[in-house]
Amino acid sequence: MESKEKLIEKLFTQGVLVTKDLLEKIEAGENKSLMNKLETEEDMLVLTNDYVTLLEDDGKLIDWYEMDKYRVDFEKEGDKDLYQSQLQQFRSVSLQGASANQDISKTEVHSMEMELKKEGAEVSFEDSGEIFSDKLVENENNPLLEQEAEQEVEVSYKVIVNFEHTAKKYSVKDFSNIFRTRYKYLERVIRAHPEMKGVTSISRILQKKEKEACAIIGVVFDIALTRNNNYIITLEDLTGQIKVIVSQKNKEVFEQAKELIFDEVIGVVGSNSGDIMFASEFIWPDIPQGKEVKKAPVEEYAIFLSDIHVGSNNFLEEEFQKCINWLKAETGSDKQKDLASKVKYIFIAGDLVDGIGIYPNQYKELTILEMKGQYKEFTKFIKQIPTDKKIFICPGNHDVVHLAEPQSVFYKEYTEELHEMDNVHLVSNPSMITIAKTENFSGINILMYHGYSFDYYVANVDSIRNNGGYNRADLIMKFLLKRRHLAPAFKSTPYLPAFDEDPLLISQVPDIMISGHIHYSSVANYKGVTTICGSCWQSKTEFQEKLGHNPEPGRVPVVNLKTREVKVLRFV
Repeated sequence: MESKEKLIEKLFTQGVLVTKDLLEKIEAGENKSLMNKLETEEDMLVLTNDYVTLLEDDGKLIDWYEMDKYRVDFEKEGDKDLYQSQLQQFRSVSLQGASANQDISKTEVHSMEMELKKEGAEVSFEDSGEIFSDKLVENENNPLLEQEAEQEVEVSYKVIVNFEHTAKKYSVKDFSNIFRTRYKYLERVIRAHPEMKGVTSISRILQKKEKEACAIIGVVFDIALTRNNNYIITLEDLTGQIKVIVSQKNKEVFEQAKELIFDEVIGVVGSNSGDIMFASEFIWPDIPQGKEVKKAPVEEYAIFLSDIHVGSNNFLEEEFQKCINWLKAETGSDKQKDLASKVKYIFIAGDLVDGIGIYPNQYKELTILEMKGQYKEFTKFIKQIPTDKKIFICPGNHDVVHLAEPQSVFYKEYTEELHEMDNVHLVSNPSMITIAKTENFSGINILMYHGYSFDYYVANVDSIRNNGGYNRADLIMKFLLKRRHLAPAFKSTPYLPAFDEDPLLISQVPDIMISGHIHYSSVANYKGVTTICGSCWQSKTEFQEKLGHNPEPGRVPVVNLKTREVKVLRFV
């Protein structure tokens, strides 16, 4: 066993501090597998005995930053009962089916990708894939492919959110209505947080003459950094504006301030002094703790695709056909064909075709130079899929619909054949679909959003840009779920102000959130929500090369709706 000094040095290089009693246990030979597990937990800062119990259970989904917050609160306040209850709550959240020797990683998971080969070939499992996630559960025994008795499954679904609108002339009032309805909804969500007890309006804070503790909820109007490196955040609500000071001396809150973006709705706890406020904590709407991981009563599967880009000379036609052939159970081993037969739902999150005029000189990279031709070619592939599989398709920024969000259903003029297919359901972007619904099971809610706003957050949020950027869709989706909005910064996507309420609010917490756009597959869990970014079926374009994008095509996330396990199939 390594010496104590070498252990400390090894842990320190990983950015982990360890308690003295635990260090002695490791040095004595206990917790032999602990070091291997620590290598995959790059967001862990301090290792304690309590954390070891969480690490030892491979099926647990832990946000270590959040766990550290509860531990620090316990050390400050001494509320042991509250801390232990939080530990218990983290232990209760898991994805089932994990084996004892699995490898769980936040930043890099060697995913078990299944390469489909010729008829009768054995499954080839490779460690070539890099899937970035908070907690992606892998299982070397691959329960997705275990044979089970044949059973008839009635496919049940319901499109519960689908945006339709009638064109009209919009006014400033329509745009202001977006912000008002957004604020009113998120204000109610934030007000429910226990930290916001005693919340009051900004106008009442400005009337106070004595310094006292206070809490407000507002929209971020401006963000500035002073010469002394302190943040000044201007917040506004329906009653007025106030400047909120965030001191660099309060490191935790200062780091939170770096995550702020224009137009988002947040809660602030602190104290007032005249016409300004000093922040001691920020509160986001967020996903409620302890969300149930809903599981269907019957074993059936959903797969998630995006960014097909038919019509591009970089379209991976052979590989996409390989995926279609698998869905038809015409290729792969018997187990792989059995898996294909149990796929009942297919989601395609936008960019079916490459479009025309999307970026400079795009026409030089097109094989089909008109839109109807591109959609006709795409439909040829979709028509090959067995009709027992329900297909849900939303548009993306390359598709021939208006760019402003929410994007309406595909125009029938260009996609008439898709509109006529009984097993194809064309929906808006975003949309919400319930699947696997039975008489005794409410179903699993899927939030589908192409992800056009993602570019803004990669460019403007340091924690996303510096931790993988376009390769970390999981960080972007976590960022948006925390804010309960698909495009909290108004500049992040064009808006269509045609609705009574802000249509990009995440008012109903989904079970699964699916996106695309960035051409890099990602699977993660955030507070019980499975976040999945589809891959793509297009090799790197010259435009992507200039932007520094590194796509990873031909990956297909597959979800077992009965266990909520996620696997990634590789076709490239």
